[in-house]
This record gives sequence, structure tokens and C-alpha cells, in this order.
Amino acid sequence: MKKIMVLFGTRPEAIKMCPVVKELEKHTDFFETVVCVTGQHKEMLQQVLDVFDVKPKFNLNIMKTKQSLFSITQDILGKIESILDDEKPDLLMVHGDTSATFVSALAGFYKNIPVAHVEAGLRTNDIYSPFPEEFNRQAVGVIAKYHFAPTEMAKNNLLHEGKNENNIYITGNTAIDALKTTVRNDYHNDLLDWVNNDKLVILTAHRRENIGESMKNMFSAINRVVEENNNIKVVFPIHMNPIVRELADLYLKSPRIKIIEPMDVIDFHNLLNKSYLVLTDSGGIQEEAPSLGKPVLVMRDTTERPEGVKAGTLKLVGTQEDTIYNEFTSLLNNPLEYEKMSKASNPYGDGYASKRIIDILKADMVKGE
Repeated sequence: MKKIMVLFGTRPEAIKMCPVVKELEKHTDFFETVVCVTGQHKEMLQQVLDVFDVKPKFNLNIMKTKQSLFSITQDILGKIESILDDEKPDLLMVHGDTSATFVSALAGFYKNIPVAHVEAGLRTNDIYSPFPEEFNRQAVGVIAKYHFAPTEMAKNNLLHEGKNENNIYITGNTAIDALKTTVRNDYHNDLLDWVNNDKLVILTAHRRENIGESMKNMFSAINRVVEENNNIKVVFPIHMNPIVRELADLYLKSPRIKIIEPMDVIDFHNLLNKSYLVLTDSGGIQEEAPSLGKPVLVMRDTTERPEGVKAGTLKLVGTQEDTIYNEFTSLLNNPLEYEKMSKASNPYGDGYASKRIIDILKADMVKGE
């Protein structure tokens, strides 16, 4: 029996790791699964855990007002040591690029516990973009024993950095697995009544490096486009960050923009499925939306998901107001461009990434016995 400890803390991590946990739980004859959450997205995290019926054994409960990268790092390291000492897992499994991911992997390294990195190999190669995520994922890559890369491009990034090819596995992205649980044909929401026959645009924005002038530009551009096109409505599930909320109040003035509280994963994925297009500075939505045939305008200067740009389903539009305005307007008014993006092939997998990951671990651990 091998004990696998799965660690995550944010809502996006939970969406992508819960399918892995559920797959692990199918193999109780071989794996003991222990889930530890760091808890910096308290209510938002619990919503996802409830949807997937995942019950953590440990919750570090590090959430506090005005938490910083320093406090997240200190709190996780301070609380996880005794858990690792007591549980003595054979493997730590972490996801992606959050600070919780980096610190958990670091704790595993300190305790000489092998680390498996889900969604490995994403790179912008600019250590400050996105910040601190690019550093986090590169640092975890140094520590990890297993690199579960979602795409061939992610694998090539790892090879370029000198990682052992025998430790890199292309699995697809577990975000696509999650959609099989969350998206429902009979879904309805009152927001859809508000949208009525207009085109629904989903907006998400929270990226740390965009807070300030860049986010002002983003919101101003979107407001301009909505004011000039009376056949679209925008739904913005707003981040908890008070600065994001303040900027949204200042610059998203149109009555056809509805700012709502963060949605649970069922509502968000199904609203995404009903949308016409997406504007975002987020990461995971760049994988989810293409899987549902939705064009994405990425309001960032770089993306660690260039596969979507290459495939044509994502378009980098930066953070300048006029550029966002022009690209958004063009996509609304150019049916051929829209059709090309919406029908581009999804490069992020087929919904079986979690099964591949567990099959790989099981085979390798059997071999190592």
C-alpha cells in the first residue's frame, strides 16, 4: 500500500486536482489517499470540494485578511512539517504554479519525500510574468520526481531545462476531466434569463501583476465595447480582492455588465458553456473555454499556454485599452474570425488525464517495489 498525499489550496487548483483524487480513490487496494488543503480560498475552495465530494483529512486554514506571499510561505511551512512527520507519505502530489504548490513541494524536498507535479512544464520564461507563478512552477520543476505535462510543448520546455525524459509524461490537462463532472445539458440559471437573446461574454480578471493601471485599461475597454454594442451582455464573477472590486466599481459602469460574487464550479462551467466568448487574465480558463468551443481573448502580455494561441482558440491582446477594445470589437463583428477561433481544435486533452496519471504512478511504484 502506497500513501499519496495530495496538497492544494486555491479554487482553481481544487478544480484540477479533485478529478485526480477521485481517480486515486478507485484504487484503494494499492493507494491510501490523504488530502491536505492549505485553505487560503476558504469558501471558494469548499464549494469545489463539495461538488466533487472530496473530504480533506487536513486543512491548514492559513487564510487571513491581507495575506501576503510571505505569510503564505511562512504559514504553510510552519503547519505542514508535523503533518508530514506523522503521515509519512510515499509521495506528495501538487498542482501547477501557486505559492501553496511551491511551498508544499519545498516541504517535501526538506523531508526527502518524492514530489509529483501535475500540470508541469508550463512556461513564459519571464520570471515576473505571471508573478509569482512563473517562479513557482519552475522551482517545483527542480524538485519534482514525476512531471505530468499536459502537452507536447510543456514536455519540450522541461526537456530544454534538462529534465530527465524518463520522468516526463504527457497526460493532457485535468481541467478537461473536471468538465465531465460539472457541465450539464439541463443547466439553467437566472443569469441566462437576464442575458436573454443577447451574446453572453464571460469576464474574469484578478492577476496580481495587472492590478492597477492595466486593470483600469481592461475594464475601460470592455465598458466601451459594451456601450457600443447593444446585443451583448457581460457577466463578471468578481474576485475577492478588494482592489479588483474597487476598480470594477469605478470603470465597469454599463448596465449590461453584471458584476456578481464568485460562482461555484457548477455554475461557472455551465455559464461558460453557454457563453459566446471569454475575456480573461486567468490561467485555467484558457484550457476550459477551448474545450467548450469558446474563443478567448487573453488580457496579458504573455501566456504559459501558447498551445492555445498556436491552435487559434486563444488570442493574446495585452493590457492596453485601445488594443483590447479593437480586438474585442473585431471578434464581435467578424463572423469568420469568430468561427475560426470557436472551431479550433482543443490542444489540452480528452478528459482522461487523471486516469493516465494514476496508471503511470501505479505502474512505476509497482516496478520500484
